[in-house]
Amino acid sequence: MRVITTIQEMQTEIIKLKSQSKSIGFVPTMGFLHEGHLTLLKRARLDNDIVVLSIFVNPLQFGPTEDFATYPRDFAKDQSLAECEGADFLFYPSVEEMYPHSSSVSVVVNERTDVLCGKSRPGHFDGVATVLTKLFNTVMPTRAYFGKKDAQQVAVVAGLITDFNFPIELIPVDIVREEDGLAKSSRNVNLLPEERRQAVVLYKSLTTAKETIEGGERNPQTIKNLVSNMIRSETNGLIDYVEIYSYPQLKALENIDGPCIIALAVKFSKVRLIDNIILEVSKEIGGVK
Repeated sequence: MRVITTIQEMQTEIIKLKSQSKSIGFVPTMGFLHEGHLTLLKRARLDNDIVVLSIFVNPLQFGPTEDFATYPRDFAKDQSLAECEGADFLFYPSVEEMYPHSSSVSVVVNERTDVLCGKSRPGHFDGVATVLTKLFNTVMPTRAYFGKKDAQQVAVVAGLITDFNFPIELIPVDIVREEDGLAKSSRNVNLLPEERRQAVVLYKSLTTAKETIEGGERNPQTIKNLVSNMIRSETNGLIDYVEIYSYPQLKALENIDGPCIIALAVKFSKVRLIDNIILEVSKEIGGVK
């Protein structure tokens, strides 16, 4: 695996590989890799001739109350993990390399950001879209891989690729879960033992919601109440949100129909957990994928 730190060198390598008709799989990250990232790498390795992992802690997506300086970093461990999973290149630019001067043009995301986690993080997805535009133009991937756990980010990336005509196939990868269903996250270690036991209710509530929709229920508020009541009655967590939207448009629904997402965020004493399921719902009873 080769580590590259400059945009010019990365572009030069990619242009050479593309001249050889090599397909490029790209996994953009902020480092501190965990099993979710490794799952993306495994999938990219299966699908492509060449795999590029980027590590860049992007200052543009941190809000004024979010500490960019203390974001966890462990490059040596990340490098080892990426190499073990078969990455061909690790793109590791500095902030000065990515943003050498103040930008004369900015990327602003107009839709899909004023709900779910984006509602409390104004400007966050503008920063995400800006850095991905620069990374896509640097790595020029055939396919880009993102985890469905951050389904709002996947929706924003889908809009970015479509609106800016990037010749990139977006590959959303299923959430990696523990045996009991809890979505894997580096934050899970911060759960107290009783909270860890209770946390399985989050996914349980989502699967119960899916089963209820399969049974014919199409009222979004009924489903949201079902999920919220399960979480309140079986955990000590504080609900941040339980929402149902069209997907990936993230628009409110009067009736549950078509592609949609049921998403939730719950705060425990030291950690905030998110989870979701994405469904394809038809008007017929039982018509759920």
